[in-house]
Amino acid sequence: MKMAAITRLQLLHHPFLILKPCTFPHSFNFNFNFIPPKLHHATRPRKFSTTLPLCSNSDPIPEVGSKGSIVGDLLDYLNESWTHFHATAEAKRQLIAAGFHLLNENDEWDLKPGGRYFFTRNMSSLVAFAIGEKYTVGNGFHVIAAHTDSPCLKLKPKSASSKSGYLMVNVQTYGSGLWHTWFDRDLSVAGRVIVRGSDGSFMHKLVKIKRPLLRVPTLAIHLDHTVNKDGFKPNLESHLIPLLSTKLEETSLESKEKSTSSSKAAHHPLFMQVLSDELNCDVDDIMSIELNVCDTQPSCLGGGNNEFIFSGRLDNLASSYCALRALIDSCKSSGDLSSEHAIRMVALFDNEEVGSDSVQGAGAPTMFQAMRRIVSCLANEYIGEGAFERAIRHSFLVSADMAHGVHPNFMDKHEEHHRPELQKGLVIKHNANQRYATSGVTAFLFKEIGKIHNLPTQEFVVRNDMGCGSTIGPILASGVGIRTVDCGIAQLSMHRCWDTDCSFQIPMKFGVSTNNCIHPGKIHLVKFVTFKNHVRKIIDFILTKKNKSYGFNLNSCVR
Repeated sequence: MKMAAITRLQLLHHPFLILKPCTFPHSFNFNFNFIPPKLHHATRPRKFSTTLPLCSNSDPIPEVGSKGSIVGDLLDYLNESWTHFHATAEAKRQLIAAGFHLLNENDEWDLKPGGRYFFTRNMSSLVAFAIGEKYTVGNGFHVIAAHTDSPCLKLKPKSASSKSGYLMVNVQTYGSGLWHTWFDRDLSVAGRVIVRGSDGSFMHKLVKIKRPLLRVPTLAIHLDHTVNKDGFKPNLESHLIPLLSTKLEETSLESKEKSTSSSKAAHHPLFMQVLSDELNCDVDDIMSIELNVCDTQPSCLGGGNNEFIFSGRLDNLASSYCALRALIDSCKSSGDLSSEHAIRMVALFDNEEVGSDSVQGAGAPTMFQAMRRIVSCLANEYIGEGAFERAIRHSFLVSADMAHGVHPNFMDKHEEHHRPELQKGLVIKHNANQRYATSGVTAFLFKEIGKIHNLPTQEFVVRNDMGCGSTIGPILASGVGIRTVDCGIAQLSMHRCWDTDCSFQIPMKFGVSTNNCIHPGKIHLVKFVTFKNHVRKIIDFILTKKNKSYGFNLNSCVR
């Protein structure tokens, strides 16, 4: 079914972000709707790609980076998603364009087999799912989970400061970033604000200042002669403060600051004026801001063969996008769910980079509460025992997060026999101390799927003399006892301002993401194509009558 062209402005409107009047003084009129900012560059509706990214052998093979290709669409997604708020809003737009129905967690749900649904929380996390038409109570969930946040700088509640004739913006570090990479970049701000409307109501708006607005300059080598010898070691509190402008003599803006409330005085009047111009509102109507510092350089392809993706926030928007498109494209036709017995689900969480312990993070029971509600809603008059618990035991979760590709200049930082390379396949992550949720069984299942579809996989183990990072995998696996494998796309320069990944690896990730639907007794075969000299296998149909099933019994090892 051909997708309708729907503008981002139309689809970002959020009818469910409502605060009840009882939580504020009764004199206010509350209509807490999500309304996007004016889009200076959106002069025409942006169409959801109608080019099939999943090709059969008879279909033309799209060039990487061409209009309609999975890589080209990923670049669009990255360039839209400056923040976790924007990433969720763009995912929401694509889901609605694909025919998914927006749910409200506050309402009673009415779900039907064959239906496609999703909901958001805090405008920064999202759960989407498609119910198989042959679903029966106790059948499982096939889940891909990723996260929308990335290490960055965030504005402090009181950001205004002045030093040596400069207006500066105070920031705090979020996550474990390579903070020296934020120096001498063309920076700006993006995020969420609360704005007062003309009728006295309050509304969420997303904002993105696309022009370079801020900069963190390095100290000239003439004033730091030992920097190349001793290393660049900036103090994150005193040296990592972006410049906004030079401080002029008292202007009308500064005069206005003296008459504004303390909440406005917390930020430079010039900064607030830039925000108000972008939001098309008065400065006094901006009630609260929640902004990230972002790099303004667009995401793009690079390298001699255009084989690299140069972008910020690849960790973990690349995985989020692959998961999102896998769900959308695996049930875009009316018959795609006709033979499905399970529930396909994608969960995108916030705050992974700081431990996931938030209402919108993987540490909250968001996904499991949704699963329980789905099972309960579809149970109808079923009176059997343990429907939800049985569903979990029939489920499988892929925790998708970026992986550390071996660095050619620092090969000794990887364990000798576990050095993932770009373009060599998806990376299965192992850790004996359970920093990753992969087990022998889940790794075997994932690799077996790769073998059946001729999709290469690699394995990663951290050196014993180095610490190991973690993912949302162990959090979700331990939350309700769901079988989980941790995997990811190999990349370079993780957690810096600007990352590097391989464009040919994205379709492989996309292909395996759409293939994560594992039935305890069978693994299914799909059709795939090859692109150039690189393995580029992607799904044609999921669990349709065109697929053949392997009688590969795994019941003895999945229980």
